[in-house]
This record gives sequence, structure tokens and C-alpha cells, in this order.
Amino acid sequence: MTPTPQTATPPTSTAAAQRPSTPAVEVHDFTVAYHTKPVLWDVDFALPEGKLVAIIGPNGAGKSTMLKAILGLVPVSAGWVEIFGKPAREQRSIIGYVPQRESVDWDFPTNALDVVLMGLYGRVGWIRRPGRHEREKAMAALAHVGMADYARRQISQLSGGQQQRVFLARALAQEARLYFMDEPFAGVDATTERAIAGLLRELRERGRTVIAVHHDLQTVPQYFDWVVMLNLRLVAAGPVEKVFTADNLHATYGGRLQVLTQAAESLLKKGGPTG
Repeated sequence: MTPTPQTATPPTSTAAAQRPSTPAVEVHDFTVAYHTKPVLWDVDFALPEGKLVAIIGPNGAGKSTMLKAILGLVPVSAGWVEIFGKPAREQRSIIGYVPQRESVDWDFPTNALDVVLMGLYGRVGWIRRPGRHEREKAMAALAHVGMADYARRQISQLSGGQQQRVFLARALAQEARLYFMDEPFAGVDATTERAIAGLLRELRERGRTVIAVHHDLQTVPQYFDWVVMLNLRLVAAGPVEKVFTADNLHATYGGRLQVLTQAAESLLKKGGPTG
């Protein structure tokens, strides 16, 4: 049975085996398309461990899709992805994910503590109920983000910034090696933004890697070490001080229609994916 593109294993090579360090995330020829509409096109990059990485680009550039495709939440049309040198599906236990706040059903009847505990089900299993150890870990994570006093509060009763802190606490409780965050600073107040920025720095100091979709260009140099610049295709990826330039910003935020048209035509010529 032929493996699907998202589960394909990348080829091995002597050069790859001799690399001094394994990237935290590596994608190659990454393409995502809905029917014949390309969302990401032939993206290649490798991100080092222990960095805070921003993914930036205009609306519709494929930033959130990139995160979801790496995590296997949306199908990949072509290419492969590795997490610390292994297929992503084999590394789920070391990955934490903070989704966009707008994508969450905040009317779901649960409290902040239960939301954090959900992040531990991968370790305790869905059948066994979380015990005292898991509850203590969840409460410690809530305390870490200043939300311990709201542990029993229904999530629908929390402010936007408080909701975001709860999801950050869930990711912290997982004790992941690699974190994916989809716009963690979006829609939060200044106090929460500072708290999130401090948390990211703390994760970096502990050797963790954070990859975050980010929309505020002014704070990229302040909050992040590396940047991935997307506009359907990869424009640039590397240390902020080297690639976060005026020319790359112009290439990222201008001319998207032309690139989109070219990629769509190429997909059609190849008899591109149907879904």
C-alpha cells in the first residue's frame, strides 16, 4: 500500500547523517492545497533547537496551515516533515500545541483546570482519570501563568487574555520539548502580552523550541530569535538579524496574487490533488 504524502519518510543520506545537530523541525518540498487552490507551495526550511521562531506573512499566506500541516491536522499534498529527525507522528509526545483562540468553542461546559488536564491525557490515557499527581501538575501550570485563582472558573467566563493563559498552561503541563503556538499574542491585553513574552523566554532558557504564528511585525525583533517569512512560498528563514530586512518584508507582503496564480497553474498542469 502506497503511503500518503504526509506519512512519507524522507530519504537518508551520508550528508544528513553527518550533520552536527538535528533540526527541531525540518520540512522539504512542503505543499498543501485544497483541491487545486495552493495554500503552501514547495516550502523548505530547517529550524534549530532552542530558539523562539516567528512565522510571519500576510493574511492567507498559509501561516496557520503550516502549523497544522506539520502537526498532521490537515493533509499534505507533497513533501515531508521531520521533528528532531523523526516523522512527526512519532514525536507527538514531545509536542505542545496552542491553537488560535478564535478556533476554540469557549461555550463548552468545562473549567480552566479541566482544560489544562486535557493536555495530560496523552500521558495518562483517555480511559484512566487524572489522579492527584496530574491535578497538582495542572495547578502548578495554572499558577505559572497567574491563573491558579481561576482554576474552577468556567472558560466562557474568562476574558480573552485569561483564556489564552489557560491554553498556555495546558501546553506547559505537557512538559513538551517543542511548542507550536498559533497567534499567542492575538487579542490579549498588554499585561498578558508581557506575561506570554516572559514565558517564551523562560522556555528558551530551558532549551525548549517555540514556533509561533505572529502578526505584529514591530515586535518580531523583540520577541523572537528566528523568523520564517511566508507568502504561499517561503521568502526567507533564518536569524532575525539576518533575514528580517526591508527587502524580504516587501517580498513577503507584496505580489501574493502573482505567486498564487503561478502555483495554481502549476498544480493544474501536474494534475494536482483533488482533496
